[in-house]
Amino acid sequence: MPVNAVGRELPERIGNYIVKPYQGINAPEPTSKKVVSNRVLTLRPAGGSKVIGTLEEAIEASGLQDGMTISFHHSFREGDLIVGQVLTAIRNLGIKDLRFAPSAVVNIKNPSIVDFVRDGTITRIEASGIRGELGDAVINGLMDEPVILRTHGARPRAIEAGELEIDVAFIGASAADEYGNATGQIGPNACGALGYSFIDATSAGKVVVITDYLVNYPCVPASISQQYVDYVVVVEQIGIPEKIGAGATRMTRNPRDLMIAKRIADVIAASRLFENDFSFQTGAGSISIACTNYLAERMEERGIKARFALGGITANIVEIFNKGLVKVLEGSQSFDAVAARAIVEHPNIVEIDNAVYSNIYGKGCMLDKLNFGVLTALEVDVDFNLNILTGSSGEMMGGLGGGPDVAAGSDISIAALPIVRGRTPSVVNKVFTICTPGETVAMVVTEAGIALNPRHKHYEMLRDDMGKTDLKIVSIESLRQLAESFTGKPKQIECTDKVVCIVEYRDGTVIDVIRQIKR
Repeated sequence: MPVNAVGRELPERIGNYIVKPYQGINAPEPTSKKVVSNRVLTLRPAGGSKVIGTLEEAIEASGLQDGMTISFHHSFREGDLIVGQVLTAIRNLGIKDLRFAPSAVVNIKNPSIVDFVRDGTITRIEASGIRGELGDAVINGLMDEPVILRTHGARPRAIEAGELEIDVAFIGASAADEYGNATGQIGPNACGALGYSFIDATSAGKVVVITDYLVNYPCVPASISQQYVDYVVVVEQIGIPEKIGAGATRMTRNPRDLMIAKRIADVIAASRLFENDFSFQTGAGSISIACTNYLAERMEERGIKARFALGGITANIVEIFNKGLVKVLEGSQSFDAVAARAIVEHPNIVEIDNAVYSNIYGKGCMLDKLNFGVLTALEVDVDFNLNILTGSSGEMMGGLGGGPDVAAGSDISIAALPIVRGRTPSVVNKVFTICTPGETVAMVVTEAGIALNPRHKHYEMLRDDMGKTDLKIVSIESLRQLAESFTGKPKQIECTDKVVCIVEYRDGTVIDVIRQIKR
């Protein structure tokens, strides 16, 4: 078996999937430089309407057949009502053997996506993550075909490379007109930015916009243009805005997490890159939100303003924008109702295409201009590799998201995590699943100290900058030893030989695989 650049042994082939091992952080040239699109040219008579009566009618009109690929965006996150309605309609029509390729799998429960796998409606899945009931079922061997997991930047790369050809894209929109112009920014169930659906709209064979708020032509603003849309379906409700940020945007009150968040802000403030017109992405986790607030304090103390903040937009990022501390917010998704409204209210809060944000094979992505990126992780190992997918028992706990992209693109990437969670160490000898290669992680910040990565491109600069502070700098090995002194040495997770998930890096190579847990 070949061994990739992070030391993971990989099969040469997994079913029909040919494995290209990860070769390191210097991305290879694409095998083909032509952008592939499934979009077809269509002559449509002037005027008229694209509104069609029901989801079933739209699915039939789209030509969806057994074995094809369907896609969705995840802008409604835990509040999504589109996926379940569409899959139910597809099942009612007897269509099976589909490749389910959303930007991420939301944890919908009624109906559960697992039900559509078990009845054969879905036989393949490609997404950013598959947590919840579906994740548990996959890790226990539910599917015959392995799930392909891609970062947010890797998904548009795969679509444009022709590796993920979408036959029908279903795009939920909080408002749309009869000719297909659509947005997530207005309407009773606004979700904000639709940045993850742009690549689907421009590349899919057929595009179906689904809305619960039909407006007079033209819909303004229009995130999705009528030129890409084939059909519009009006349903009773597309999503629950209050659940968009469920579990993702809580402000922590945990003293340990607050300590970590404060240390991250102190690290950023100690860097020579912390100057007027710097840029940052802090994310939407509880530690990240607290970090953003502490960072705003440091900016006010020093009279420093950021040129832009990037990534998913949260209410507290909007708050510091309103204070004048950040000049521009660039967001591919909105994590709460405040962030969703803000795109409409402020011209300098911008909805961006996810491909522009993170696709390494575009002609320059926004992450290339990022100074500081804050990353969350479930565990880190002594080589600074991060695991953001699987928990201590091998269960699916998260999605790849944009973390590996942020780590590679930003000047300084900062991984934040406690050294233990419960009775499980978070700093280990080898992570169970490698998602982010250690070379791209500049430092790890914990409540027990800060470990700088000697292999990172800016190590010497960071060592000099941090040496001028009283921040506690320790080795990653000492953090591992401390963690194990609290928990004991973690028991190795036993797996079968069956590969249930393939973890692709942002360049399309395989950084790791996840095997079925032995029960």
